[in-house]
Amino acid sequence: MGDMRNSDFYAKNQRNEGFGCSLMELRGLMELRGSEAVVKIQEEYGAIEGLCHRLKTSQTEGLTGDEVDLTKRREVFGKNLIPPKKPKTFIELVWEALQDVTLIILEIAAIISLGLSFYRPPGGNNQSCGTANAGAEDEGEAEAGWIEGAAILLSVVCVVLVTAFNDWSKEKQFRGLQSRIEQEQKFQVVRGGQVIQLPVADIVVGDIAQVKYGDLLPADGVLIQGNDLKIDESSLTGESDHVRKSADKDPMLLSGTHVMEGSGRMVVTAVGVNSQSGIIFTLLGAGGEEEEKKEKKVKKQDGAAAMEMQPLKSAEGGETDDKEKKKSGGSKKEKSVLQGKLTKLAVQIGKAGLGMSALTVIILVLYFAIDNFVLQKRQWLPECTPIYIQYFVKFFIIGVTVLVVAVPEGLPLAVTISLAYSVKKMMKDNNLVRHLDACETMGNATAICSDKTGTLTTNRMTAVQCYVGDIHYKVIPDPSSIPPKTLDFLVNSISINSAYTSKILPPDKDGGLPKQVGNKTECGLLGLIIDLKRDYQTIRNQIPEEKLYKVYTFNSVRKSMSTVIKLPDGNFRMYSKGASEIILKKCNRILNEVGEPRVFRPRDRDEMVKKVIEPMASDGLRTICVAYRDFPGNPEPNWEDENNILTDLTAICVVGIEDPVRPEVPEAIRKCQRAGITVRMVTGDNINTARAIAIKCGIIHPGEDFLCIEGKEFNRRIRNEKGEVEQERIDKVWPKLRVLARSSPTDKHTLVKGIIDSTMVEQRQVVAVTGDGTNDGPALKKADVGFAMGIAGTDVAKEASDIILTDDNFSSIVKAVMWGRNVYDSISKFLQFQLTVNVVAVIVAFTGACITQDSPLKAVQMLWVNLIMDTFASLALATEPPTESLLMRKPYGRNKPLISSTMTKNILGHAVYQLVIIFTLLFVGERLFDIDSGRNAPLHAPPSEHYTIIFNTFVMMQLFNEINARKIHGERNVFEGIYRNPIFCSIVLGTFGIQIVIVQFGGKPFSCSPLDAEKWMWCVFLGLGELVWGQVISSIPNNKLRFLKAAGQLSQKDDMPEEELNEDQEEIDHAERELRRGQILWFRGLSRIQTQIEVVNTFKSGTSFQGSLRRQSSTTSQNQDVTNVSSPSHLSLSNALSSPTSTAAVPAGQC
Repeated sequence: MGDMRNSDFYAKNQRNEGFGCSLMELRGLMELRGSEAVVKIQEEYGAIEGLCHRLKTSQTEGLTGDEVDLTKRREVFGKNLIPPKKPKTFIELVWEALQDVTLIILEIAAIISLGLSFYRPPGGNNQSCGTANAGAEDEGEAEAGWIEGAAILLSVVCVVLVTAFNDWSKEKQFRGLQSRIEQEQKFQVVRGGQVIQLPVADIVVGDIAQVKYGDLLPADGVLIQGNDLKIDESSLTGESDHVRKSADKDPMLLSGTHVMEGSGRMVVTAVGVNSQSGIIFTLLGAGGEEEEKKEKKVKKQDGAAAMEMQPLKSAEGGETDDKEKKKSGGSKKEKSVLQGKLTKLAVQIGKAGLGMSALTVIILVLYFAIDNFVLQKRQWLPECTPIYIQYFVKFFIIGVTVLVVAVPEGLPLAVTISLAYSVKKMMKDNNLVRHLDACETMGNATAICSDKTGTLTTNRMTAVQCYVGDIHYKVIPDPSSIPPKTLDFLVNSISINSAYTSKILPPDKDGGLPKQVGNKTECGLLGLIIDLKRDYQTIRNQIPEEKLYKVYTFNSVRKSMSTVIKLPDGNFRMYSKGASEIILKKCNRILNEVGEPRVFRPRDRDEMVKKVIEPMASDGLRTICVAYRDFPGNPEPNWEDENNILTDLTAICVVGIEDPVRPEVPEAIRKCQRAGITVRMVTGDNINTARAIAIKCGIIHPGEDFLCIEGKEFNRRIRNEKGEVEQERIDKVWPKLRVLARSSPTDKHTLVKGIIDSTMVEQRQVVAVTGDGTNDGPALKKADVGFAMGIAGTDVAKEASDIILTDDNFSSIVKAVMWGRNVYDSISKFLQFQLTVNVVAVIVAFTGACITQDSPLKAVQMLWVNLIMDTFASLALATEPPTESLLMRKPYGRNKPLISSTMTKNILGHAVYQLVIIFTLLFVGERLFDIDSGRNAPLHAPPSEHYTIIFNTFVMMQLFNEINARKIHGERNVFEGIYRNPIFCSIVLGTFGIQIVIVQFGGKPFSCSPLDAEKWMWCVFLGLGELVWGQVISSIPNNKLRFLKAAGQLSQKDDMPEEELNEDQEEIDHAERELRRGQILWFRGLSRIQTQIEVVNTFKSGTSFQGSLRRQSSTTSQNQDVTNVSSPSHLSLSNALSSPTSTAAVPAGQC
């Protein structure tokens, strides 16, 4: 920060502005660690009290919350914001878009073409140089030679602007989502003696913040008081071990670090750019990659946005990009199913396109050479060289055009529109999607591993039964029936031995239920105290948090929480609570009916388990045991020796807490099971409780062959003698496993990994996981889709997830499945429509050019059919709303082709109908309509009615076929639900309207001649024939058409993990790279738009032959192995393509 010394900023920071320490002093303080920091605070500030005094704050009351004071603090010490990286300017985005290899090739071709068009060689008009049919020019054409080059450049400009605008709006959208997530992050601070939730950005220096298990610290601070606090500082230091923090040994808490255990209070000393992570951030200049590492409040989006902005660096896109990915060390998450299939399809299309473009150039050059130098026996004259070069450049441009057009131009647009539309709508269905591809992956989910508490149940805990004083009460007893001594123990134990942040507040509305704040199980116990007509708050006031002598906080290993207090006589008392079977094992006494301890032997315990705990659990209750133990004050026990401390307890009572199943869950689970998704419950609860809830939810049905096992048993079954997990053993367990009880987070991770890595089923399983705790992080990352709870979830869990359930409800997951399947279907609908257009356009242009030396569909018409119809169709078909029927079928799975045999049948069937109509019109149309033939017209003849009818009929057929494309599973009623999609209706009508304008008023630019009403009626009638023909096609059973293959299929080989070795070291989330992958198609597609305009120029040059060819390439490739029927010329090509050798489709490392 050297340069600051000269600035006013630095001078201002050296002033105290009425506070006892300056910004720079505090920054210096936060750089210290451990005992060094303790000494500094002791000497400089007179311990933590002195520091609080200088910062004008109270350790217990916090800041007053006075607005003037807060503003002053923000001026002096800064705001708790790290200014986001400046977004790229539009010009930068344009420059990036220009880097595309295909565009560069086109630019070079255009510049050469322009240069040659202005070059007039001496023998320029020399007849001896000959001409080529492919580009017969007259004077008018020669004058206009520059148009072609200019048109290509214009198309490049269009593509670049569209790409840049898209990137710009996408970045803007991401920032919007980003700020939404930031606003949602709140933190508990004490102001004016009240604990309040504040947005992280409002925290100021001097605030007293309450930190607890699962928090992501929002600012730097010094610990005032802590209970068993452990912090994961790996995001700042790279050290993976958790660091123990305490006020007397290491009180420094840093922003961006995670609280892994315990709780405490800290005084905030540095915020925003002055915090430790903020300083690192400023040094890094908040660059693109750093954006990903920014731990502060930045969730993954920003990094993702930065990644997405990178345009493709390769013409093909798919292959190089995947090589880069491999180099970068097997990506953590596998490619989403749809991305894998699309990449594979695109690569197959790209290869075909490359082959076709090379073929086109070779054929054109040979045709030209043989015609001129062999048949007409001309000499190659030096003065003719520039003219010949001009022809060759033209052929080259045509070749490039073929390559570029090889991908369905609207596909990336359709993918993006479909995902963006779904993500927006999913927001309304309580799914906040953090990683775009998760939305579509969810449609392929085959298994959901769900938590119980809060997801399947309401997460509103209520104590309904208890066992106290040797009596099992089925309802909460009257306080007078409990021995007074026992009641005191019980009330004190629960009030003190629970987080002071857990509270029961009065209801928001009259007549509503009291509000539970903090840990819900603790709230259930506090509710028991209120039911027993006592007040927990008075006890907490007598023994405030700082007077607690030692706290053993709850963690997944202990499964219990204990608090030690010092009694007035100098002795110690420890209160414990936890899962009943765990605490009872540590008890050797129990309070009897008069409140006196009596001996509690193992056989008493077994009897209690049978008579009390199991009946409670089978009612679906969670059982909690409350106990205590007294210690002598002298000698003081060794509190670190947990095994000897947490033993010899005296049980006070066992409480049965009910967490009712959410009413909508059983129906949601039934839908999942019908949709072919297995729901498994993974919970920390007792096995009887878990089984009872699973039966209520419908996860298991009595009499079925399923497994309900505990974590211990699960580990025993899946590990070998050495204690290592073996995949074959997991494979014996998971297919029947429905409930995993008393499980640790590690068990959850092992189960998810085991299911994902399993090869025993034909399809690789796609697993979704829900989680809310910090320790669920690894399982959430490992899963194909991780759902974090928006309400109950910790920051760490949200950070690791792909989708946040804003209402914590299982039925929202079912909605995510529906949207995911809808995305997949939308893409398939679009492909079905798009490929039909491509097949027909290619074959028409190709044959037309070969036979009549002139394409019946002119360049500008092709542009309209292609670009406009593609874009509109992608918008129309990608916004179909999902229906319940999507949940009636099984998941597609990873190996099912993108283009199914039904779709192939539709594509080819409709192509046949359209080709028959068009060729009939082309060769006998003039006789049918009694008009002049448009074939073999002189070069600059006015547009003919004949060719206009062909163009108009072609468009009408596409319009009606768009309605057919709405159904991809062979349904007969293609109009079903059409009114629920106003976008679709308006686009079909809008396209029809524009078509009328083009035909009637398009004139020479569109090569159209106005038609009268009768001819219009014929065009529409032939178009309507598509709907009738569609019914005919769906009547043909698929098994009669054995030759139909499918395209865009991920083979088993593609599904193999690439670098399993890396996976343990690589526990980082590569969702950013993942997203980047999703955008590949997007960029590649945009770069195609150029080609449309490209096509215009190509056709203008008269060489329509190649145009048709280039069209052909796009279809061949599209249907790679599908089009084996359209013409023998590409049989071998498509067969070669169908072998799944493409590297680019291999997912980059299995999760």
